[in-house]
Amino acid sequence: MHGFTFQSTKSSLVEPGSSARIGELARDLGCRSVLLISDPGVAAAGLLQPGLDGLKRAGIAVTLFTDVKADPPEHVIMAGVQQAVAAKVDGIVSIGGGSSMDTAKLVALLAVGKEQLSDIYGVGLAKGPRLPLILAPTTAGTGSEVTPISIVTTGENEKKGVVSPVLLPDWAVLDADLTLGLPPAVTAATGIDAMVHAIEAYTSKRLKNPVSDCLAREALRLLGSNIHAACTNGNNREARQAMLLGSMLAGMAFANAPVAAVHALAYPVGARFHVPHGLSNSLVLPGVLRFNATAAQPLYAEIAQVLLPSRKGGAQDLSAALIDYLSNLPVSLGLPTRLRDVGISHNHLPQLAEDAMKQQRLLINNPREVSLDDARAIYSEAL
Repeated sequence: MHGFTFQSTKSSLVEPGSSARIGELARDLGCRSVLLISDPGVAAAGLLQPGLDGLKRAGIAVTLFTDVKADPPEHVIMAGVQQAVAAKVDGIVSIGGGSSMDTAKLVALLAVGKEQLSDIYGVGLAKGPRLPLILAPTTAGTGSEVTPISIVTTGENEKKGVVSPVLLPDWAVLDADLTLGLPPAVTAATGIDAMVHAIEAYTSKRLKNPVSDCLAREALRLLGSNIHAACTNGNNREARQAMLLGSMLAGMAFANAPVAAVHALAYPVGARFHVPHGLSNSLVLPGVLRFNATAAQPLYAEIAQVLLPSRKGGAQDLSAALIDYLSNLPVSLGLPTRLRDVGISHNHLPQLAEDAMKQQRLLINNPREVSLDDARAIYSEAL
């Protein structure tokens, strides 16, 4: 066995209704005034109220920042930083999706005033310190509550990542009640996003390790066996909690065994066409799986035994069965399945391929090397 490093969020609270306890968690971290970061949709849905009530009970002052946009651009991050500094907060809380949590991580870091956003894109450049940080996801998808990664839209059409252990929060709060009633399409896309995290972690060329493997397998078991139930009945609390746990475990896995070509090809789709991240992953997943099959067949066969436990056969048959299952999963969940369904035409493919090749931080993890022509061919297959 090769040596490896594994890092994750220090503490997790997994329980329906647990967002009401955010106040006591913040108080125990020494907070007296926090910035609560979210987006307009989550705020309008009333999902902040249990957390707000808990913070009030704990005697903690709250400043709201609910201007987060999907795939947050730099100016949104900096607006949050400015509000945190102006309010002189001593802690950051986020109740929201991946974009809100990614924003919160960077606000917690940058509000201290020791670093500049432009200087910390990349791996290991952010050193801290940061403010105390509590994250509560409202979707079961990104796993951002347990990853040391924040993704930012830079300029018009490019995404960059800040990757550093200092971004790992103090608490991840998994409250199924925050996800009850989430629309089926959002549930499906974010659920597939979480499954992609687990699949890419399990097959990552770099840093794959026994702990991440265990987490990825259990994540896929939970996600695969609950995604249809969560989409069919949005108020199924048991399925919702299982999806959140699966998403968190997948996040722990890919935080240590990083994702690869699916994400590299999905990022340009999201950045240029404003397609939600989970759906972007879902659209390019089948093509990347087929492209990788020759290099990752034994690992795909192992994943098939988790997602398709009744399926028998050799590695080739199991790998093919997995690819077929994952290609049909979006269809069964009612998601768009072609790039043309989200406004992408053949004329856009060369630019998308060029953008994808800029994601070398991710592509170096792929089981098979991806060239510019390969990227264009995968996009073409998904068109």
